[in-house]
Amino acid sequence: MKKPTSARPLPTPESTKPADSGFAYTRAFFETRVDTALAHAKKLGASDAGAEVSEGCGLSVSVRNGELENVERNRDKSLGVTVYIGNRRGNASTSDFSDAAIEQTVRAAYDIARFTAEDPFASLPDADDIVPVEERERNLDLFFPWAVTSEEAARLALECEAAALGVSKRITNSEGAAVSAQQSHFFSAHTRGFRGGYASSRHSFSVSPIAGKGKDMQRDAWYSSMRSADELASPQAVGRYAAERALSRLKARKIATVECPVLFESPLAAGLLGAFVQAVSGGALYRKSTFLLDSLGKQVLPKHIDVQEDPFVLRGKGSSPFDDEGVRVHPRKVVDSGRVQGYFLSSYSARKLGMRTTGNSGGSHNLTFTSRLTKAGDNLDVMLQKLATGLFVTELMGQGVNYVTGDYSRGASGFWVENGRIAYPVHEITIASNMKDMLKGIEAVGADTYNYGAKTVGSILVNRMKVAGS
Repeated sequence: MKKPTSARPLPTPESTKPADSGFAYTRAFFETRVDTALAHAKKLGASDAGAEVSEGCGLSVSVRNGELENVERNRDKSLGVTVYIGNRRGNASTSDFSDAAIEQTVRAAYDIARFTAEDPFASLPDADDIVPVEERERNLDLFFPWAVTSEEAARLALECEAAALGVSKRITNSEGAAVSAQQSHFFSAHTRGFRGGYASSRHSFSVSPIAGKGKDMQRDAWYSSMRSADELASPQAVGRYAAERALSRLKARKIATVECPVLFESPLAAGLLGAFVQAVSGGALYRKSTFLLDSLGKQVLPKHIDVQEDPFVLRGKGSSPFDDEGVRVHPRKVVDSGRVQGYFLSSYSARKLGMRTTGNSGGSHNLTFTSRLTKAGDNLDVMLQKLATGLFVTELMGQGVNYVTGDYSRGASGFWVENGRIAYPVHEITIASNMKDMLKGIEAVGADTYNYGAKTVGSILVNRMKVAGS
């Protein structure tokens, strides 16, 4: 199976014509709303305040078995206010942008702050951490409005599903296909001098075909998601690949309980990176609810592993010129030769830990997980050869990760591999280990990189896990 890549051009000529942003409100209007909120907070006696106003809109269309199933247009708006009275903090929000509604919302946040217990760590970011004025308008190429009509979106979704159903007669059914075109923009400011905002977009295709009949039915899915519609894989490529995945799972069998190496397919490998990020994030660290407590400077991954963070990737799904607090962000090495070089901290969690914010209020930015041992030709076939005999996992079920102890246990399905080749599909199994052991046991990372949200990683080979079967 070959994963679909970006295909140009995708949208019809009509859908690529220059169009208005599609927003109901301008940035200039947003600035007046934020300024009204901050001015009222100061009038009430707040020592500090912050406000953010946002709008999101889009179109989602789904089809199933050749027929239109759902058309949904969404438009959401919100204004949120945070008011500080010393170290007391209150929050409130509204979807009404009138002066009267904003003043009522500020008053509500102020009243909440008055009756909230003092928190010595609660305050806006320190002035030295706020992104400089010249960096706030950095253009990261994040906004590509897609003026697709509901009719065009339905046609694309039908093409995607038809491509899946047309791969083989063994593709017997479909859970549907969908097209989504979404965009949003915001503006925020606070009384420590920050002002900024930007627009962004995210568009996608997805399809879920079903192969086989009766007890041997198997389902799989695939999708393509990008900032710009013209970078999406074609609906036909997405449909065909989803069907090939479903077909490859037919005649799946159970296996006996065994301890063996496990290769995580690249989309699932991003989940291992996500578990690491959560374990070294501020909230888990100051609550002491993480299996990687006090891991800064310590070896938690093999020496051949590095993790990079870069907020400035053009069109990146985790890109931003500043974090959710208006704090400066910058590229950095989070893990160097397996050693943790930095946590993921907001201003609040940094203060709780006696540290400095890392510009991660709102989460991580574009992360890449790499091995110094990886060669350019280390595709999936090479990774299967490195696995030799063991389990290749392509689907995980459940949320079986205990972030306090690191215990890991999840339902899984995939393929049993012998002598570097896929032998047969397997299902109804559970894989288990401890995250500390799994991270230290990473033997190889593939060059078959996959971008899952703000994380990019190839397939990951873990040296040993327990596989519970029949």
